[in-house]
Amino acid sequence: MLYKIDDVAKECGLTKRSIRYYEEIGLIPPPERSEGGFRLYSEMHIERLKKIMNVRDVLGFSLQEVQEYMAISEAFEEFRQQYRESKDSMSEEERREKLLGAEPILAQQLNMIDEKLKKMNEIRSEMNEMYQRVIKALEK
Repeated sequence: MLYKIDDVAKECGLTKRSIRYYEEIGLIPPPERSEGGFRLYSEMHIERLKKIMNVRDVLGFSLQEVQEYMAISEAFEEFRQQYRESKDSMSEEERREKLLGAEPILAQQLNMIDEKLKKMNEIRSEMNEMYQRVIKALEK
């Protein structure tokens, strides 16, 4: 099923302008076009946009960080697909060798998340310290 940009915007909680911008900078692949030139998005586009929104909003990533994170995700998905396709024809040792290739990809994503968590925890610690000072002052 294909969706018009209005439907995608509502489904993902984005503006049409944001969706077109994400397409322009390569965060989502260009959609098909109708005979009239309207963009027609697939489920894949919607799922990708939702993932982008999660990375941006939940993890607090900047647009540049989102691009990097999504590129790493794509590299891992490509690895995963290749691994699945060749898994049955590989020996135990070959599978292990292949899996060693996934480790740095996933480590890079985890590192990006850990950096965000570290910064969030620093901010939280500062806020907690101020909160504790206020509580102590109120107890006096």
